[in-house]
Amino acid sequence: MRDEICQQPAAIERTLKSEWERAERLHKRFAAHPVSLVVLAARGTSDNAAQFGRYLLEVTTGIPVSLAAPSVFTLYNSDLHLKDAVVVAISQSGESTDTNLVLERAKAAGAFTIGITNESGSTLAQIAEQTFLVRAGKERSVAATKTYTGQLMCFYLLAYALGAALKRDDLERIPDWADTALKLESAVRARAERYCFMRHAVCVGRGLNYSNSFEFALKLMETCYVVAERFSSADLLHGPIAMLEAGFPAFLFCPPGVTWKPMCELLGKLRSIRAETFIITDRSNREAIAAKDAPGPLAIPVSLATKGRLPEEIYTPIPYVIPAQLFAASLAEVKGLDPDRPRTLSKVTQNL
Repeated sequence: MRDEICQQPAAIERTLKSEWERAERLHKRFAAHPVSLVVLAARGTSDNAAQFGRYLLEVTTGIPVSLAAPSVFTLYNSDLHLKDAVVVAISQSGESTDTNLVLERAKAAGAFTIGITNESGSTLAQIAEQTFLVRAGKERSVAATKTYTGQLMCFYLLAYALGAALKRDDLERIPDWADTALKLESAVRARAERYCFMRHAVCVGRGLNYSNSFEFALKLMETCYVVAERFSSADLLHGPIAMLEAGFPAFLFCPPGVTWKPMCELLGKLRSIRAETFIITDRSNREAIAAKDAPGPLAIPVSLATKGRLPEEIYTPIPYVIPAQLFAASLAEVKGLDPDRPRTLSKVTQNL
């Protein structure tokens, strides 16, 4: 798992370089045939990537995005009207039975279908009319890391294809930012010791980093056997915060931009009940860096904020999830667990 976390900058760069031409072709297609609805179908880590895709596409293109409920097709056998929609299936292996069935049924209903997968010879790649390939190489750890960030990069490419004002030059900076985030590895290892006996936690994100709260919680659950709940800051305040108390661990993604104010308000509430807060941020969020919470914020040593035409935090999700991945791997080691072989799990899950 740790090796694959460290492979991410190169994998992200390969994905961008190899798939940019496909994004350009789709950009021309969608300019000629505008899209009114996008539907995303996925499970597990890929479903967390789809959460990011939903925010990114809606924020940057204005196109409504829905997250598919595969059971509507697999269990209830319903027919949805998808004639003018784009349906995107996301799967690391490309062999998720229910996700592939959603794509098949959508294609039969007249939707334009796209796949995002790490396996070029997979069933998903054969079904989809167009496929963005995550160029991560073989992922051996059961806990997905490099395929998750590769899927996020593919969503940037899809957003560009659908008309988002993204520039290749900006996207090409993401692998370097990911590499910078890896420089926190020693600091993360040291902090993991503090949480050796952690049995429960909450992971909190907002907007474009909401998906990372899901992904961080999933990594804590599957590699460290920690009961980790995931929330937006708004949802946590609407009731579940009642379960938190002094010392309760709360992990927060705190980028600059419009999501910082509500996250800052949540931090104030958490401090009032003396919860244990762990903040992931970057150098551009000076207020977050100045926080006095123990054990203090974990800041990526570079400014990731953009100015002007795009949300300030638009490029933070990939760099921000890397310290979270490193933390899960380190905590598993501290607990004497093998993060590469979680109990009762296998690499490919097939279900209806």
